[in-house]
Amino acid sequence: MKNVLKLFLVSIFLVASCAPVKLELPSYQGRSFREVLSDMEKVSGVRTRFSIVFTRDGRERKGDAALDLSQNGDMSLRVYSLGFLAMELSSRNGSVGSSPPIDPGRYFLLTRGLKDCFFWWDMDPRALTEADGHYVLAGARRTVWVDRKTYLPVMQKIRFDNGREIDIRYDRPKREGDNWFQSLISIEYDGYSAVLSVSHMSFEYREIK
Repeated sequence: MKNVLKLFLVSIFLVASCAPVKLELPSYQGRSFREVLSDMEKVSGVRTRFSIVFTRDGRERKGDAALDLSQNGDMSLRVYSLGFLAMELSSRNGSVGSSPPIDPGRYFLLTRGLKDCFFWWDMDPRALTEADGHYVLAGARRTVWVDRKTYLPVMQKIRFDNGREIDIRYDRPKREGDNWFQSLISIEYDGYSAVLSVSHMSFEYREIK
């Protein structure tokens, strides 16, 4: 009898573990993407926390980061390793500083890359089309592909005059309160790459008159 009970419990465990997990998706209560996009334009700041794996020439550096980012590009980024402050980067009114100093490629990825990554809708001029099951936002130098079901970005390309590009990919929708965001983000630029696992994100809003 005990053996039968054990087999029964094991079978229940196997069935439960193999059962498909229903993925929760954002619900916008019938609102169109244009309406949601209009709300996103009111965002003036993003506060986020994430772990980061930074790679260059096959060498990895890992840390935990805290980022306060404004729509105008002002930012404060702190990266910690083993609980100690490993790097600090700030930008205010066009004045940028980092401690310790970092090379231009990493600096560009952590400033322009992070700003456009999190403010993915912020481009002017901007055209909205649909293609291959995505909404496509296109500006003069940026293109963003947005999932039609979640209204969240899945890919972004940023082009520059020298032919280089920043490639950004998004995955793993996550909910925190009323906010939805992509919790796995990869950013690549000129041989540099950074993979972000986002644990927290909140938004600050301004009133548009």
